[in-house]
Amino acid sequence: MSKHSFTRRDFLATAGKAGMVAGLSGNALAALAGNKLHSDHRISLPDPIPYKQDPLPYAYGALEPSIDALTMEIHYTKHAATYAKNLAEAVEAEHVDTGKTTLEELLGSVSKYSAKMRNNAGGHYNHSLFWQLMGSPGKMTMPSPALDAAIQKDFGSMDNLKTKFNDAGKTRFGSGWAWVILTPDKKLAVVSTPNQDNTLMDISEAKGQPLFGLDVWEHAYYLKYQNKRPDYITAWWNVLNWDFVNKRYAQLI
Repeated sequence: MSKHSFTRRDFLATAGKAGMVAGLSGNALAALAGNKLHSDHRISLPDPIPYKQDPLPYAYGALEPSIDALTMEIHYTKHAATYAKNLAEAVEAEHVDTGKTTLEELLGSVSKYSAKMRNNAGGHYNHSLFWQLMGSPGKMTMPSPALDAAIQKDFGSMDNLKTKFNDAGKTRFGSGWAWVILTPDKKLAVVSTPNQDNTLMDISEAKGQPLFGLDVWEHAYYLKYQNKRPDYITAWWNVLNWDFVNKRYAQLI
């Protein structure tokens, strides 16, 4: 038995125990969240992130070698699907009219709701955005002139932005996210949030619109990178979809 094979089985066993629904396949979990998998689906940018889990916009192996296929499958069909399922339960229990209240608006007043709502609304929003932020490493993209000018103005250079962002991810104690946000005064800033919080939440110390972010929970990288979180963060830049980030920036600015 190879060490690599043991690590995979051990990871799967751990993932299956961590608050998941035992015995269900990935497709069954996705169905619980109102989702069917399609490799060619893309969420249109102007639409708000829905309360239900949308299809992953690429195949599980599309981000290789930066993110391996098995990690993507577990991450999407187990962890993210469970956030969507638990969010649906919280919304029903706490009588949220999803036809009148967007997910972004709910996050903006999340202090009024339960811990279950906070954790799962944040988890669902963060992951829904995260999937869209990534693309095939074979497709070269770069910041638009407008975004590049903002990066130069607020960070001095792309290298400085990457250094700040990487440090935010590496130094986040425990689980959480590293973000580049657009602050209320329309400046770019690097911040991090714990657990599944984000900067749309009224309980967040840093406030602003997430432009892009990186999941630094261990389930996002441990199968491939083990304890080497910095290696995962460095590799992730290879799959950042600047085309999507550029459109998001143009929409938010």
